[in-house]
Amino acid sequence: MLYRFIRIVFFMPDKQHTSAKVQKEEQEPLQKKEILTSDVVSNEENEHGWTVSLGVFFLEVIKIAVLAGITIGLVRYFLFKPFYVQGQSMQPTYFQNEYLIVDELTYDFRAPERGEVIVFHPPVDPSQFYIKRVIGLPGERIEVHDGKIIIYNKKHPQGIVLTEPYEAQSTSGNRTWTLNSNQYFMMGDNRGESYDSRSFGPVKRSAIVGRVIFRGWPMSRITTFSVPNYNF
Repeated sequence: MLYRFIRIVFFMPDKQHTSAKVQKEEQEPLQKKEILTSDVVSNEENEHGWTVSLGVFFLEVIKIAVLAGITIGLVRYFLFKPFYVQGQSMQPTYFQNEYLIVDELTYDFRAPERGEVIVFHPPVDPSQFYIKRVIGLPGERIEVHDGKIIIYNKKHPQGIVLTEPYEAQSTSGNRTWTLNSNQYFMMGDNRGESYDSRSFGPVKRSAIVGRVIFRGWPMSRITTFSVPNYNF
């Protein structure tokens, strides 16, 4: 009996202590497992959020690209169009393969002015695009004589010789043209090489596409254009 009593008194605490230690050791892995599980869930949530953000970003990029394409298309169709120069008829103002921007909107609000360089459909082939300078306006009489251009209109009924600051050549031909209320007389700056109204006659207002406002290529010749100053 004494031995059992001593065993109970002295060894039971050790067993309890050992049991508590084992329980603690069993709990720690569970806690670690819970922590690990929590970390995995958090990482999966972050990855999902990152994927959603990336998808939204690409969707916005696509929307911007589509809107930009529509805008550029509308601008090019209704307002401005690019053209490449082909031929020598406008030298030295424009040279072969130069890239020009043509304003198609302005003439919806006003008439073309003398000296403006315009793109139009020639009467000999309306499917083509020609680029020339406006020389004669509606209602005027245009005379080419002895290398000069003479303009007859209400302001100058006796006629006045047109002085062209951009033109170094004389104008060949000896003929007179009378323009009606919707016709314009076009000439190229390179008079000796230009196929223009001296050959195919006046151009109707409805055949005019627009005016050249900007040269975008080559880089060394980028510039905007304005109407030259004439002597009247």
